[in-house]
Amino acid sequence: MKLPGTIFESELAVRPDDIDLFQHVHSTRYLDYVLAARFDQMKRCYGIAMEAFIERGLGWVVRRSFIEYQRPLRMGDTMVVRTRIEEFFNDGVKVWFEILRLPGRKASCHGWCDYTLVSLASGRAQAVPEDVRAAYSV
Repeated sequence: MKLPGTIFESELAVRPDDIDLFQHVHSTRYLDYVLAARFDQMKRCYGIAMEAFIERGLGWVVRRSFIEYQRPLRMGDTMVVRTRIEEFFNDGVKVWFEILRLPGRKASCHGWCDYTLVSLASGRAQAVPEDVRAAYSV
């Protein structure tokens, strides 16, 4: 089911260990920024922190992702990571994102991630509970 989804924002900073040999943020770190923003937003914006999923024996894993790089982030940069839930699946969600470099909010990258909800005990995909669907449908 496609959703318009509310866009939520989290502000983050580039860390020294994010920098690669070319003196910009390594490509793999951008997905780390999205994950950090999602953890923040799960608790602050949706009201269901990652710890609540763990207490229920559930976790989220990335099934697939896409990212298009536009401008590099560098040491000392801060950014806004914007996300919204774009689509629900039986066992997961598709999350759109963009990362904007501050202060000018110029696009650094954008993309999406498909997350699957899994049982921590078995590692198998689980249907997204109705209370989670309701909380995430804002």
